[in-house]
Amino acid sequence: MSEQRKELVTPFTDEMISNLHAGDMVYISGTIYTARDAAHKRMCEMLEKGESMPFDFRGAVIYYAGPCPAKPGKPIGSVGPTTAYRMDLYSPVLMEKGLKVMIGKGLRNKEVVDAIIKHRGVYFAAIGGAAALMAKCVKTAEVIAFDDLGTEAVRRLTVDKLPVIVAIDCKGNNSYQSSREKYAED
Repeated sequence: MSEQRKELVTPFTDEMISNLHAGDMVYISGTIYTARDAAHKRMCEMLEKGESMPFDFRGAVIYYAGPCPAKPGKPIGSVGPTTAYRMDLYSPVLMEKGLKVMIGKGLRNKEVVDAIIKHRGVYFAAIGGAAALMAKCVKTAEVIAFDDLGTEAVRRLTVDKLPVIVAIDCKGNNSYQSSREKYAED
């Protein structure tokens, strides 16, 4: 497992993605988008109808999160990661349309890992249980699509040094899998 710390600014490029390795600690700054399963389902339905997406996937980051309402004077409430497997049905479809960067928590299925390799993507793990810490990294937040979904609406966030770990890199190296194997050896 890698021990490198990297600070990256969105949008992500193929070169940035290819320099990431499973286990790298990464701090993301710039624009990211929140979307959970209801929003993913709706975006896939829109794609089937030939409709345009709420944002351009190229170089974009989708954070699987449904933020809590903001307290007065704050851009957002707690914003912890959602379990990623809930998006596994939709992720390969969105990756086919240009999405490469996802943030969530937990394992991904084989189809998503295969799509990450095929499309040279990356899956970051966010720190579960640290939703208040994650919120401190958010400087601005605005709903840009599916307002009727409430906390599951698509939001555009501006973040500063959002801490994540490369869980699956573009070569398919999987820190969840390698950590389990290392633990089994000890």
